[in-house]
Amino acid sequence: MFAGFALRRATTLSARMARWGLAIVVVYGLVALLTPLMVHWGWLPDPNAGLQNPIYAAPSLEHWCGTDRLGRDVCVRTLAGSGVALQVVLLALVIALVIGVPLGMVSGYLGGWVDRTLVLLMDTLYTLPVLLLSVVLAFLLGRGLPNAAAALCVVYIPQYFRVVRNQTAQVKAELYVEAAKSLGAGPVWILRRYLLRNVITSVPVLLTLNAADAVLVLGGLGFLGLGLPETIPEWGGDLQQALTAVPTGIWWTALYPGLAMFVLVLGLSFLGEGLETWLSGSTSQPRSAG
Repeated sequence: MFAGFALRRATTLSARMARWGLAIVVVYGLVALLTPLMVHWGWLPDPNAGLQNPIYAAPSLEHWCGTDRLGRDVCVRTLAGSGVALQVVLLALVIALVIGVPLGMVSGYLGGWVDRTLVLLMDTLYTLPVLLLSVVLAFLLGRGLPNAAAALCVVYIPQYFRVVRNQTAQVKAELYVEAAKSLGAGPVWILRRYLLRNVITSVPVLLTLNAADAVLVLGGLGFLGLGLPETIPEWGGDLQQALTAVPTGIWWTALYPGLAMFVLVLGLSFLGEGLETWLSGSTSQPRSAG
């Protein structure tokens, strides 16, 4: 009885976490979509226009979150940073997903020298610290939105590969897969028909958790000056520019970008943890194709 109550309580908690996380992500998505439109319509000032404003102005009715060292509105730059963060992270993770999942399925299914070669390559990348690898790649590629996404995607390809490869190796040993082989089914048909639907269930959880991590890594790159150009509103870059202002009492230049990054990471983490708990109860057994 106690175990059943604990399980129901954990399930309820995970559902609440997932709902709160989804709500936060949806709000950030709406902000990312609406902010450029509001700037275009003139309802919000341009996030890069600030020379006519006083520098380091404290929060007021005119500038809700104050201005930075160039007189740019901190509130608008923070809102615009939502779209930049989501755009870079989404692009990076989609590329990592498209590359990592097929490689993991091929490696787990074929085995042999193909598996050993891919595992060695991915394990080499996986052992490197995430931020360090991203810094090296960003330094080599240069600053820019596509380059930042490329630096991030290389970091997360091994994670998708490892998860999908291990699940593929487990599922391919099931009796229904062996029966399909005996009936003459080819590798491509088996991968698409039997294996993909079983291994893909773990991807949404990994995607949301990686997104939370990628937001922090992107912020770290911006803070180190290796992320996006200064003309693009990005939370890490704004935090780096605020580094010398905060000790002098100009706290607002760092508070709002840092808070925006923290809340988004919290929402993505809630969503990922909630999905993991919820999906673990419904996918405990591999599914055969009926």
